[in-house]
Amino acid sequence: MSACTPTRHDDPHRKEHSHEPHSPPSPRPRGPRLTGADVSASIAVFLIALPLSLGIALATGAPLQAGLVAAAVGGVVVGRLGGAPLQVSGPAAGLTVVTAELIQRYGWRTTCAITVLAGLAQLGLGLLRVARTALAVSPAIVHGMLAGIGVTIAVAQLHIVLGGTPHSSVLLNLRDLPAQLARVQTAALSVSALTLCLLLAWPRLPGRAGRLLRVVPAPLVAVTGATTSAALLGFGLPKVDLPSWSSHALAGLPEGPALGLIAAVLTITLVCSVQSLLGAVAVDKMVAARPALSGRVRRADLDRELLGQGAANVVSGTLGGLPVAGVAVRSTANVNAGAVSRNSTMLHGVLVVIAALLMVPVLELIPLASLAALVMAVGIQMVSLHHIRTVTRHREVLVYAVTTVGVVFLGVLEGVALGIGMAVAVALHRLTRTRITHHEKEGVHHVHVRGQLTFLAVPRLSRTLHLVPQGAHAVVELDGSFMDHAAYESLQDWQSTQTAHGGTVELVGRRTGVRIGEPTGPAGLHPDGGTTAPDSSGCRCHPWTPWRNHQCAIPETGSAHRSDAKTTTTRTPEDTEHTEPSGLTAKLDALGAPGALGAPGATVEAPAPPSSPRAPDATTPTANQLARGISAFQRNTAPLVRSELARLAREGQQPSQLFLTCADSRLVTSMITSSGPGDLFVVRNVGNLVPPPGEESGDDSVAAAIEYAVDVLRVRSITVCGHSGCGAMQALLTADQDTAQTPLRRWLRYGGPSVARMADGSRPAARLAGRAAADTVEQLCLTNVIQQLEHLRAHDSVSRALRAGELELHGMYFHVGEAQAYLLSEVHEGEVFDHVGVADLSA
Repeated sequence: MSACTPTRHDDPHRKEHSHEPHSPPSPRPRGPRLTGADVSASIAVFLIALPLSLGIALATGAPLQAGLVAAAVGGVVVGRLGGAPLQVSGPAAGLTVVTAELIQRYGWRTTCAITVLAGLAQLGLGLLRVARTALAVSPAIVHGMLAGIGVTIAVAQLHIVLGGTPHSSVLLNLRDLPAQLARVQTAALSVSALTLCLLLAWPRLPGRAGRLLRVVPAPLVAVTGATTSAALLGFGLPKVDLPSWSSHALAGLPEGPALGLIAAVLTITLVCSVQSLLGAVAVDKMVAARPALSGRVRRADLDRELLGQGAANVVSGTLGGLPVAGVAVRSTANVNAGAVSRNSTMLHGVLVVIAALLMVPVLELIPLASLAALVMAVGIQMVSLHHIRTVTRHREVLVYAVTTVGVVFLGVLEGVALGIGMAVAVALHRLTRTRITHHEKEGVHHVHVRGQLTFLAVPRLSRTLHLVPQGAHAVVELDGSFMDHAAYESLQDWQSTQTAHGGTVELVGRRTGVRIGEPTGPAGLHPDGGTTAPDSSGCRCHPWTPWRNHQCAIPETGSAHRSDAKTTTTRTPEDTEHTEPSGLTAKLDALGAPGALGAPGATVEAPAPPSSPRAPDATTPTANQLARGISAFQRNTAPLVRSELARLAREGQQPSQLFLTCADSRLVTSMITSSGPGDLFVVRNVGNLVPPPGEESGDDSVAAAIEYAVDVLRVRSITVCGHSGCGAMQALLTADQDTAQTPLRRWLRYGGPSVARMADGSRPAARLAGRAAADTVEQLCLTNVIQQLEHLRAHDSVSRALRAGELELHGMYFHVGEAQAYLLSEVHEGEVFDHVGVADLSA
């Protein structure tokens, strides 16, 4: 579960802090104020954006003002409307090749119109809420695309670094490179070399002085140093030329063939969207790595980010600017500089506007060779060795290479299309690459299937299975996660034939020792020869079971205990023997529907023998169920969690939050919070009540748990979770004052303030987002969560932690019938529980 929303701000000293992934998500702040951290971060980003924007405009062949326009629009528009608060947008190096090609083909005014149309397309995609679909593109394709663009940029800018003029294609630039090397201009090369040296050396300055100097961004130092040197040495180099803004070209009506314009719009839309969305995800990861920021910055809303990028491209294109996208270098600088809100991004855009209007004489001193060297370095950095190692480790280097080569020699859209085709081919190859082997050991025939079982592997599977003599004992190991219907039918038919001739077949799952089927007689056959479908009525496999290879535990029926029931002896993974009736033996059908190998089929769990010491009474149904559950855990789950529990045993518990909820059996905390061992410190009681401190004859167990969690475990948040249909709340509403004071009645008195709060007409009624409470019971359940948070604040340990800003309190309501979680929110007026959607949980 994502981070919990704080419930209230009653404590003026309370501060926002980080959450672990299992706490509910924080709401968007109500308009964050401009902080010193945002101001310093905006200046750092501005100092990087200014030279890079000019350099990218130079590389595309666009008017240099276009880069400044895009930087300003990306900062202000995306900063205000986008869904990734700390991502900085502007003219991106990843769009350089595409934009340069469009300018060469259609001219600048039509390119601006294409940018506007691409922005409209992004707005449409954002409204359709398909932003997350872009993340389905293989990272190898994205990295390959960026690498190809980086190579193209570097080769083109190398000509300017050497004092020449680049061509529009990589092949022409490579062909003319030897001639350019023969006529190098020493001045241009010297300025470019100085720029590169400063750019590489500045971040590596040693010592305390180096740490202080590194506050100034390296791109700014490199361009400033090169400009100053060129001026002092009197180099007559071409410099930045910013014409008057009155002559700045704006967007015009698109002119050209319709198909070409459509392809151009799709290309800009694809590159801008994918780069921005992947950048937003990367910024989320950087923020999560900074505990001081993770609790204060809302995670990216990708659909909103796509809308913001679309709006920025419409505005930038209309004003004669370059296409806008999220930029990695500036976003990284923004996070590292300590920005805490979108104000830093917006302020950097304002600073770009001021510079474009007031600093024109200073900008016109910058040599073009220095900007070219800066952009060339960015292009080289886009060919990341880390990305190459990553795709190699995941065996996708072929996809990466094809995409890179395609982008370099054919174009961005063509290269991406080739990369997608190669990715599909690789996926199909992996799907069909199934290894099936057979060997005999001590009279047992072992058939091992590695990979996915599809219809393409059925001929090989059939040939291998028929190497097993009829009537022999066979073990089939299925080491894969998918089996289609054709493979399922083939395996089932062979098993039926094999067992009909007196043989036995054992199916083993993906992990050693996990048996999908026990060695049996004819699968799916009654002792009298009739067939039957597998009985799944007693299956206890459920979708929320978190452990891989969880297996069904089919309860024994009365017929299973008949003296005439046939039994068969099997071996468990621990080499212990037990007997089970043949009518209950696992069948191949228990694998589930074709394609469900990931949830292995039925196996019978034997309870502890009644004669063994401390064993539960096997004649009691609940004891039988408990014993089966324990046996299933020891056999299936314990091997999977043993290493993690051993680590927790060594290191001790370090939960991130205290989760105080009701003892209701329908409320499964690990399920609704997606948490595991060591994540939550859980306190459960009837009605999720928190007795106020100092209560006469109070219950100290809850107070002790709170004190231990806050003062000893140092949890960072406490969540009080109520739920629908709470029996304790119903009891409070129907309580009779004349009823004898039983322990339950005495305990429920701590819910009395909740009843009084609900009856208080001066307070706003607690409600769910979008609707009021369904009935009085639900109203009391919601009110009770809020009241128990008030009780919680009264505890000394909690109040001290709140004043120190070390703790957060959250309210939560879980509707059992709807399987829907609600979080107490500060965004709305009153006491409202916000709906938690799927997007929030998976972001």
